[in-house]
Amino acid sequence: MSDATGKKLLKLLQSGAAVEVRRAAAVVVGELGNKDKETADAVVALLDDADAELRLAAMKAAGKLHVERALPQLVDRVRLGGPEADVAAQAAARLGTKGIRALQDVMAHTAPGLRRRIAAALAAAGNASAELTALDSVLDADAGMVDAVTRTLAAEIHALAPAQRRALNDHILELLKPKKGTALPAHSEAALLRLLAAVGDPANEAIFWGRLEPNYPPALRIEALQALGNLPTPTNVTQQKRLLACALDRDFRVVAPTLMLLKAVPVKSNAWKEWLSLLQAPDVAVRRFAIDKLAEHDTEEVAQALLPQLKHPDRALREQALASLAKRQHGASALVELLLEADTPDAAWQLARMQAALVKHYPPALRQKLFKTACTYLEGESDDRRADALLFLLNEADAKELREQLAERAVAFRKKKQYPRALVYLKLLGRDPACGEGLRFELAACGLKQSARDLSPAARQADPALHQFTRLLHNHETHPQTYLEKAGWLEPEDLFYLGFHFIEGAGAEREFGAQVLRWLLKKSPKAKQAKDAKSKLKGAGLA
Repeated sequence: MSDATGKKLLKLLQSGAAVEVRRAAAVVVGELGNKDKETADAVVALLDDADAELRLAAMKAAGKLHVERALPQLVDRVRLGGPEADVAAQAAARLGTKGIRALQDVMAHTAPGLRRRIAAALAAAGNASAELTALDSVLDADAGMVDAVTRTLAAEIHALAPAQRRALNDHILELLKPKKGTALPAHSEAALLRLLAAVGDPANEAIFWGRLEPNYPPALRIEALQALGNLPTPTNVTQQKRLLACALDRDFRVVAPTLMLLKAVPVKSNAWKEWLSLLQAPDVAVRRFAIDKLAEHDTEEVAQALLPQLKHPDRALREQALASLAKRQHGASALVELLLEADTPDAAWQLARMQAALVKHYPPALRQKLFKTACTYLEGESDDRRADALLFLLNEADAKELREQLAERAVAFRKKKQYPRALVYLKLLGRDPACGEGLRFELAACGLKQSARDLSPAARQADPALHQFTRLLHNHETHPQTYLEKAGWLEPEDLFYLGFHFIEGAGAEREFGAQVLRWLLKKSPKAKQAKDAKSKLKGAGLA
């Protein structure tokens, strides 16, 4: 700056100029960096000006120009507190060792609120000495001061020269070293870790991994995890195990950054078992995360670990676990086994409904296993209602296949003359409106074999077998007599009872009864029921 320009600026700083002009001149003087005596005197004079904004501009200029004579006035402004204290402290911190010592002296004898502001001003001073001094404030017992200094230093680190950054890094490491007989307060250690992360030296990585041990408080683990988030994805097995342990923490502030780190970690084929522990995590988000990470691993162990998730209160987790199991070969097997082990009908129904949308994709061997178990329940003496849930599920898989299997089993038992067992399956088939008349005849005929054949009118009206024949008689494509004549397994007593009932009816029923009795006479003319059949036909006028 030329002498002429400097003199013009000094004149503008004098009280005769407009206050706006003087403010602007003070700013320009500070930026130009002219450190001659006249400029310093002018700046010092402005520190007591009546205009507050001009005083602030003068304080900033005094700091930038390193006007040491301004230190007493700056310190006085700091002691007074108020809105000018921060600017005064920052200016004093720029004055080198004297300014820093003066501010330290003020900090030792002032209120906590002002101490925090002074410490923050030191951190933002822009010179290495002030910043290192501010860093020592991180060890203060006042958490508010620690936070203020840390935030300010962290914001300034990016602007530091490499040498300053190295000095700051070394000082942080020194403060982190354990001291005999004393331990760093957790808030101080957390602040140092945050600053160490901001420095960004890769050599510090081991320090962050060390702070993930369970014996460290959550505040330190959180800072370490956030620092590790800016480093390359961990490939070391030990490091991955530490992350998995953090994911099991009950504090979600620890869990959240851990999941962000684990998201980028691949689940290796030789280490997937370590990830199973996440399915027991206290936090639902961790369990859901684990299900996604293990999606490519179809093993019995994974399937068994997923099963307990189906009983979790969180609906989204239950649905995700179910969908994941359904996509796995071992998962489908595990779901079926869980259903087969259900100890009550209600439990069986719950598990069956859960699988209703999935069972179509189950392999035939699993569906056959369900069918066999359902048959065991159906044929048991206790009328086990768990069979209903299994049959519901099989019907959802393939209704036609289920009908064919039930019919095949019913006919097989009928051929073996095990009519009660055959009726179990025929009754199930008869509930279906789509049941064909051939199976309905089987149901009616097997019922006839089990009937008490009580000829009293009341007993016959209550006989379900006769009701089935009535239905077939009034709604058929093939006449029941045709089926009857092919049913060689029906005995004369069965035919007589059936004919006796219907011949007492009218119209088609009367005619059917006569046909049955005539068939009895033709099939078994020497049977003892043949004589009664002739008498019944004669009495009805149909002989």
